[in-house]
Amino acid sequence: MPLVTRRSFTLALAAAGVVAPAVARGASPDLSKVTLRIGDQVGQHRSKLQAAGLLADVPYKIEWSAYPAAFHLHEALKAEAIDIGAANDSPTASAIAGGSKIAVVAAWGNGGKGTRLYVPKGSTAQSVADLKGKTISPTTRGSVAHFLVVGELRKAGLTESDVKLAFLNPVDAGAAFAAGSIDAWATWGIYGARIRSTLGARVLSNGEDVNSGLFVFSAARSALQDPAKVAAIADYADRIERSYRWSREKKADHIAWYKTYAKQDEETALAVYDDDVPYRRLKIDEEFAGRLKKTFDTWTSVGVLNGAFDFRDYLYRDLAVGA
Repeated sequence: MPLVTRRSFTLALAAAGVVAPAVARGASPDLSKVTLRIGDQVGQHRSKLQAAGLLADVPYKIEWSAYPAAFHLHEALKAEAIDIGAANDSPTASAIAGGSKIAVVAAWGNGGKGTRLYVPKGSTAQSVADLKGKTISPTTRGSVAHFLVVGELRKAGLTESDVKLAFLNPVDAGAAFAAGSIDAWATWGIYGARIRSTLGARVLSNGEDVNSGLFVFSAARSALQDPAKVAAIADYADRIERSYRWSREKKADHIAWYKTYAKQDEETALAVYDDDVPYRRLKIDEEFAGRLKKTFDTWTSVGVLNGAFDFRDYLYRDLAVGA
């Protein structure tokens, strides 16, 4: 089955009884009349774009909505309450499995950085195999940290039944780790940086050969019927790319922004920086569809998700990419 292009996507909409508005050949959409509804997890993208000076000349109006987690953002996309939003590949695959008619329009990858498996400072575990019979918190079920635990157990010749899994939200998992009531914790970003700096937690696995490291922007299909809104989405994706470039080129500015945004000290901000800046934009193509399928297949193998999907049906590859 071919990837979804702008023409084939429009034809598919027409076949479903939904006709996209026509645009005169060679005409440029009037972005001044567009309101792009953006879903933003905990307001991070808006904050970073402002810090980088990338919201000063936006030619369209943005209506921001902040969500505490990817699940809530994807629920809003499913209800078409927003036009676009970003999450990792696991919640994106989960949303598709849950019946959401989204289309992936852009994505970035960082090579698998950011999610790690930690043990307490005094732990005797030297490998994942040493955790057999122990209690691991993969944070929440279906999270990127759970994905890491599944992959690391398989690499060690173990299954989930060989350990005790304690699914906890990040705050509760952090408290359990500090109290010594769990033997290992798989988590990401700031949570890992905090336990390294405050508790001396040791990295048992950095997950770089297991983690997908994908960050995926999905759009409501209704938004892709409007050529002007598609142009605004392309512009917004380019601003996200420029924000990653800003982070790489302006490290001190990035650290200063993150310390203020996340209310963290210098050491924590520096630890998170190394995971955030490697992101590079990826092509939305056949290979990317395969990466989503790999994530989905992992979840079906452990009973988190079920069904069968051709992820090529959920890609929109014609988004214009800036310089």
